[in-house]
Amino acid sequence: MASQNNRPGADRRFEELTPREIVERLSDYIVGQDEAKKAVAVAIRNRLRRLQVDEDLRDEIIPKNLILMGPTGVGKTEIARRMAILLKAPFVKVEATKFTEVGYVGRDVDSIIRELTENSVRMLRQERIEEISDTITGRVVERILDYMQPLPGRGKLPRSDDPEQAARLRLQQEDELEQLKRLREKLRKRIRNGEIDDEKLTIEARESGNNMMQVFSAQGMEEMGMDLQNLFGNLTDKGKKKKRTTVGEARRILMQEEADKLIDNDAIVREAIERVELAGIVFIDEIDKIAHREGGGSGGPDVSREGVQRDILPLVEGTTVITKYGPVRTQHILFIAAGAFHVSRVSDLIPEFQGRFPLRVELTALTEEDFGRILREPKNSLIRQYSQLLATDGVELTFTGGAISRMAAIASRANAESQNIGARRLHTVMEKLLEDIAFEAPYAEGDRKIRIDKSFIEEKLGSLLKEKDVAQYIL
Repeated sequence: MASQNNRPGADRRFEELTPREIVERLSDYIVGQDEAKKAVAVAIRNRLRRLQVDEDLRDEIIPKNLILMGPTGVGKTEIARRMAILLKAPFVKVEATKFTEVGYVGRDVDSIIRELTENSVRMLRQERIEEISDTITGRVVERILDYMQPLPGRGKLPRSDDPEQAARLRLQQEDELEQLKRLREKLRKRIRNGEIDDEKLTIEARESGNNMMQVFSAQGMEEMGMDLQNLFGNLTDKGKKKKRTTVGEARRILMQEEADKLIDNDAIVREAIERVELAGIVFIDEIDKIAHREGGGSGGPDVSREGVQRDILPLVEGTTVITKYGPVRTQHILFIAAGAFHVSRVSDLIPEFQGRFPLRVELTALTEEDFGRILREPKNSLIRQYSQLLATDGVELTFTGGAISRMAAIASRANAESQNIGARRLHTVMEKLLEDIAFEAPYAEGDRKIRIDKSFIEEKLGSLLKEKDVAQYIL
């Protein structure tokens, strides 16, 4: 597989990427599913094209939302997530089953946009912090240094009727100050390098009531007054108080304080909302679970399925959602829905909902060959992940081609003889295969190089493969 660094256009901004280049970027992490990647790449490219057309026509061009159909574990979520990372676009993934029609117990669909906006603000704030990280880091280091080894205040020069004695005292003061400066310089380097992160010190830090509001939000109170956090924050913000902590924790606290001083939060909010409205991506998983199946009966959990679709519909059609950061328009947010559609069909969704998702792509089940490629090719391949995990304990893993083929065959067979969970099956195969090695790695002595070949796999998993029901051993 071509390396991203060697590929033409690797350093280009995402606005300039062609659909073919977008697919190549996605292929660095996702094996196969070329049709799905192609459809997503075209949809994204059309959003970028829209921003370059005449302004009077720009608002008329709406995103072409997609429905991805395919079994679990074939890459539906990963395609959307990797696309959001590539574009540096606000992204949120939700499960359709968490929402219910208004009037029933469950989450309000507007919380999708509020969460998307929150993600956008957080992302943009982090970008700003990275842009001024050198400035912030310098200020924080100096503040920590002042707490640990403060410079003496400018005192009066020692007075003496004897000029020689006054001169000696003055030289002594200057010598002590030079020694202190040299000590501070050494300490400054150690703070910057993180060498004393575990040492204790006392700092002055500002306290606020944000933690309390985070607890409320976690309990699902986002629907109740979006400005409550600001209200409570203003009521509970206190002056600086002394706090005993470590140097590492002090760095985190003071970085936040310095960032608040340098960053224009109002500008961040304005740009974050604009980014949501122009480039936001909402991934709605398990959309098939809210489809009303013909002959499926009614009552129970089915009672609000069509209601959820009707509640989501205004978001997709285009509406304005009030968030704590201000109103957010959803007309140009890209919605990607996904589902296995084993039992229900896309046609079981209400017609209005289907009409707002004109593009439909079917992802194929993964084959044994696909499993082998997934183990080897992606930048975040499982072999690379496990090799680097065990390398932290000094164990060097190498896999032969025969071993990779055998693991792919095992995963394919397990999926065929039990529930097909797609590429997730490879995780269970790898865990079972390396279970003993991972357990003993911290205590291993002597040669810490381990070669995984076909015979090694037969030794570890051979007895299990003789059993008819592979699933009882491998998930």
